[in-house]
Formats: sequence, structure tokens, C-alpha cells
Amino acid sequence: MAEPQELEQAQQSHETLQEISEALDNGRFVHARRQLQDMEPEDIAHLLESSPRKVRNVLWELTDPEDYGEILDELNEDVKDAIVTTMAPEKLAEATEGMDTDDLAYVLRSLPDDVSRGVLEQMDAADRARIEAALSYPEDSAGSIMNTDVITIRGDVEVDVVLRYLRMKGELPEATDALYVIDQDSRLIGHLSLTTLITSQPDATVSDIMDDPDEAIQVDTSDTDVASLFERRDWVSAPVVDENQQLVGRITIDDVVDIIREDASHSMMSLAGMDDDEDTFAPVFKSARRRSIWLGANVLAALAAASVSNMFEATLDKMAAIAVLMTIVPSMGGVAGNQTVALVIRGLALGQIGDSNKRELLLKEAAIGLLNGILWALLIGGIVVVWKGNWMLGGIISAAMMTNLIVAGIAGVLIPVLLKKMNIDPALAGGMALTTVTDVIGLSVFLGLATLLIT
Repeated sequence: MAEPQELEQAQQSHETLQEISEALDNGRFVHARRQLQDMEPEDIAHLLESSPRKVRNVLWELTDPEDYGEILDELNEDVKDAIVTTMAPEKLAEATEGMDTDDLAYVLRSLPDDVSRGVLEQMDAADRARIEAALSYPEDSAGSIMNTDVITIRGDVEVDVVLRYLRMKGELPEATDALYVIDQDSRLIGHLSLTTLITSQPDATVSDIMDDPDEAIQVDTSDTDVASLFERRDWVSAPVVDENQQLVGRITIDDVVDIIREDASHSMMSLAGMDDDEDTFAPVFKSARRRSIWLGANVLAALAAASVSNMFEATLDKMAAIAVLMTIVPSMGGVAGNQTVALVIRGLALGQIGDSNKRELLLKEAAIGLLNGILWALLIGGIVVVWKGNWMLGGIISAAMMTNLIVAGIAGVLIPVLLKKMNIDPALAGGMALTTVTDVIGLSVFLGLATLLIT
């Protein structure tokens, strides 16, 4: 549920959008430009994402070009791509000048290769080498989100020397809470917190007051694992090292917050079979094409369940009560299974489920399915006996209910785990696969028993 402050900010954003839209409709472009100049880049990005495409293009033209880079960094991928494809490479290079390495790599990574190369060609040699190094790391890895703007010091210097060096630099990179100590081969050997630095004696040697290096992040670590490390360790920043333990960059908390938000958005949208970066105001045909893929997969699952009912068509024709009750068993299995799927997906995302505890989790969910199966089998079976006056029908639906709830618990664990092993997002396909299993099993057991014992 949204916090009151978030609701207030959203309301203000919509009011601003309404006011700017009215100004544009009335030809008051100067007024709209002034409003945009008074807004922060992240607020302008939110405004662009909330605007229909025609209004969005006008807003972008009215925005101060000096803010382009920061705005692009805040936009979701679909909206960003739609905007940058209209910009010439030299304009895009100018817009992204001064951006952090990780932010610029994020912008360039999703561009067409020819556009990305054009932007890189507009940069000086040092910046181009820095960005190409960031782009060489796999997407969604620590290397792709790290920043190379790191302050390093040697362990054999005194505190006074370090302080003079920092005063000479004049400013520190954002979210700097520690300086990293390296040896002559650039290997990380420790870190010196700013608190320790400013409270130590000027003649103290760095090696005497530094702390042992934190658990440095390997450059190929996934961004999800990076976020988990930051959460568990309460880091503000963390060093990134290569396979030789050489310091190559650092990751800061602001990058991790972005990862957490993206993962949350991805999970929510994946449950509906949609892309988490989809533009709210994307073209109709583009959105329809994306969604039709998921709908097509859903049709196949529905046909699989329908084919089971078709196999027992003669049974359904003979006894109307079976047709009335047949939806209860798969529905209960689907709900129970999706509860387990949600739990397992969360456990996988948080790194709580691995080879060491999968068996225990499977047995636990099967036991839960058994207990719930007994409870609801007795309850639903009793209702059917009272309602229809048929003990046999009550027993059949009870047996089918118990079977399906046990299967739902087992499948709810196995499906996400297997999908994860196959590098398929469990949030995207887990729910549909689970529903298909519980529908097919539930209908097969219920209608099969009814065919054998009643008709």
C-alpha cells in the first residue's frame, strides 16, 4: 500500500501534468518551459513516463538539454529507447556527458549497435575506454552497475598526507563512506572509513588504522546477489574486484535501490506476463503484440484442461451434479498451489532456498497439502452430501480434493525450482504452469472417479 507521502507526490505530479498539458494546448510554451526548469530531473522523468506520447515529445523538446543525461538515467527502458532513437549521436553524447560510468552504460546498453557506436565515437579516448570497459561486463552483473570513480590510497602513507590529497581533489564521489587501500598491484588490502580518517592522529599510518577489507564483490556477481549483500551487511558502498582481487570499481546504495525497485516491478509485471519496462503509453499494436504471446500460452494451458473435461463428456452428460461441482477441485488446488509458488519464488529471490534445503521444503509443503486436504475434503464432502444427498459423490469430491491439494503443494515447490534451473523466470511462468497442473490433476481425479464409481 502506498504511503501518504507517495500518494501526495503522485497527486502533485498529475496536477503538474494537467497544468503543463493545458499550457501546451493553449500555446503557452514559455510557461511550460519555465515549469520544467523548476523541476528536478527525476520529477521530469516521472512526468514523461506519465504523459501520452505526443505530449511527451513536446515536453522533451522544452526540457533543458543540460538535464538530459540525468533524466535518461531515471526513465524506464521503453520510454528511454523511444526518446534516444530520435536524437542524433552527437546530441546524445553531449547529453550524457558527465554521467557516472554505470548510468551511461545503462543508457548505451539498450541502444541499437550503430547508435551506441556513434555515441562512443563522439567521446574522448579516456571516457570511451572507461565506458567500453563497463559495457564489456555481462548485463545485470556487478561490473555493469559499478562506478569506476573510486578514491584509492596506499597503506604506507600517513593520515596527514591523505587529508592533504583529499583537500587538493576538492570533492568526493557521491556516497563515499570509505577510501580503499590497495597495494602496488592494485589489489584490495583494506579500507579506511572517513570517520576513522578524520578522528585519527595526523602522523598515524594508514596500514595501522585501516580495517580489513569487507567482503568484496566479485565483478561477475549478479545484481540480485549484490542487492542481497547490501541488505544483509547494511553497506553504503562496497568495493568490486576482479578474479585477481584487483580493485576495479565500487557499487553504492543508490544503485542498489534502483535494483530493488526494478526487481519489485519485474515480479509484479511478470505475474501478468508483461515486461516490467513496458511504456504505459506505448503504441497499441506494440502492446497488443507483446501481450498476445502470453495470451497464446494461456490458451494452450486452458485447452489442456478443457481436453480433460472432453475425455469425460459422457459422464458429464449423464449426471448434471458432476458438471456443477467439477470447478471446485481445480479452483482450490490453484489457490493452494499459488500460495506455495509465491513463497518459493520469494525464497529463491532472497537466496533462502538451495540444494541443501529443497527436500525439507518439499516435504513441508506436501504435509501442509495433506493437512489442508483432509480439512477441506471433509468440509466440502459433507456439504455435497447434505446438498445433493449422495454419499458416493461426497466421497469422490473429498478424494479428489485431498489429492489435488497434496499435488498443489508439491508442484508449488518443484515448478519454480525447475524453472529457475532452466533459466526461466518463475514469476513469469510459475503461476500458469501451476494452474495447468492443478486443473488437469483435479479434473482427471474427480471425473475419473465419477466415471468409475457412479456412471
